[in-house]
Amino acid sequence: MSELLSDAARDVMLKPLIDNGWVMVPDRDAIRKTYEFPGFVEAFGWMTQAAIWAEKWNHHPEWSNVYGRVDVVLTTHSVGGLSALDAKLARKFDSLEGAS
Repeated sequence: MSELLSDAARDVMLKPLIDNGWVMVPDRDAIRKTYEFPGFVEAFGWMTQAAIWAEKWNHHPEWSNVYGRVDVVLTTHSVGGLSALDAKLARKFDSLEGAS
């Protein structure tokens, strides 16, 4: 079971993500990032890879896709905010960005 990130864990886990383009969602304990791809096929390919990891880890993003753009929001609904799973999935999504 996941738990909310402590203040100390937030400093360690979220700072590298913020430095890599993730932002805090206003009025919500969540992070957001927009990925840009050359076109729809590349964006959909990335989403397919990302979906496999999300399913494997049983932690699913809120996301939307318009042509070459994928908007992702991560939060852990079962704990009411950010957990280590969100940071883990964000790092994985970032690692897939160049692989699509």
